[in-house]
Amino acid sequence: MAFAWNRVAIVLAGSLLLAHAQTAKTNLDESKVQPYTLPSALTTPDGKTVRTVEDWQQQRTYLLKTFAENVYGRMPAAPAGTHYRVESVDKNALGGTAVRSEVSVFLGPSDDAPVMHVLLYLPAHAAGKAPVFVGLNFLGNHSTTTDPNITIQPNWLAAQKSNDKPPVRGDQASRWPYADLVGAGYGVATAWYGDVEVDTPDGWKTGVRITLADSLHIQPQEWAAIGVWAWGMSRIQDYLLTRPEVDSHRIIATGHSRLGKACLWAGANDTRFAMVVSNDSGEGGAALARRNFGETTEDLNRAFPHWFIPQFRNFNGKADSLPIDQHELLSLIAPRPLYVASATEDKWADPKGEFLSAQEAGKVYALYGLRGVSGSFPPPVNTSIGDRIGYHLRTGKHDITPFDWTQYVAFANRNLKPTASAH
Repeated sequence: MAFAWNRVAIVLAGSLLLAHAQTAKTNLDESKVQPYTLPSALTTPDGKTVRTVEDWQQQRTYLLKTFAENVYGRMPAAPAGTHYRVESVDKNALGGTAVRSEVSVFLGPSDDAPVMHVLLYLPAHAAGKAPVFVGLNFLGNHSTTTDPNITIQPNWLAAQKSNDKPPVRGDQASRWPYADLVGAGYGVATAWYGDVEVDTPDGWKTGVRITLADSLHIQPQEWAAIGVWAWGMSRIQDYLLTRPEVDSHRIIATGHSRLGKACLWAGANDTRFAMVVSNDSGEGGAALARRNFGETTEDLNRAFPHWFIPQFRNFNGKADSLPIDQHELLSLIAPRPLYVASATEDKWADPKGEFLSAQEAGKVYALYGLRGVSGSFPPPVNTSIGDRIGYHLRTGKHDITPFDWTQYVAFANRNLKPTASAH
């Protein structure tokens, strides 16, 4: 996914990625994948084997710290004084099936604090408390629906300084099938990822890495954009936990592409997320870094130097020297339900690498007596497989589609049962 703050940049970045994918250094030939050896999530730094859930909890702490130090950066806590203001409510949204709210999440004690603008749909006639999918969006809340009453936020407009095109309502509505999700009994909460940091190398200069550096007790270089976006997802969850209509034990983190990377890091750090969904997250997300197929660590760091901390650049061209790999990031979600999705035409994201990563993470889930993904790649196309870890390989391109959402709802229905208080 390309820069959301500048629609011209979307086209340019897509063209650059396509050209980059065609360079001699980039491998898109499965027969040319070099042998690699994955670090074991179940081997401790001193060489001992993790055999119990208790042992895993210690190992999990080590792995989380290792990812923070080498890839994503430190994750700060919520800011003191966070407060909320409901800006609008439509009790007859989506033809009367939903209650739609626009909410300001102030990231500090003052109304002058940085603010996230959350768009929330909840089922209007739910029998109990509703589970909610949480995900950031690329082009502003107004892009997720054709509803003319959704506010086009001033901060989004301010980020379009070099763009002469007007905002387009519903520009990415196909990625947000609100009516279908509400009809299935689920709420949806989203906010523009630029609310916390715009997706440019200089975005940190105006985002929360600067504006909240003192209150969060963290310097800008200690984390990066992926971490900031992950942190923002947790702030949406903070708000949802104040809503009595929401089932606090069924809040689901989801994300596509670079926001899929952020979603996984959010789920690894914030165990309040009951389930995590990675859609086409690729390198730096679900895909194995050591597989030299599609996008590489070096590609990421050169094209998007702001996504990861500077230490990650030490592994450009030598991913095999990383102390961790992405199957261990997926393992940090255990024992919560995890879904990883790929697309047949999205070779840049390495679908096989995503599948193998999910499969390897199943070894940690087995400690809990849970089954993950079995079988060989490719699995049957357009078919959801797996148990506590789900996977599918959808036909088509790098996108999130109604087919994807249908699988996520079915997976959540199987794995997340309503709490007793939700009835």
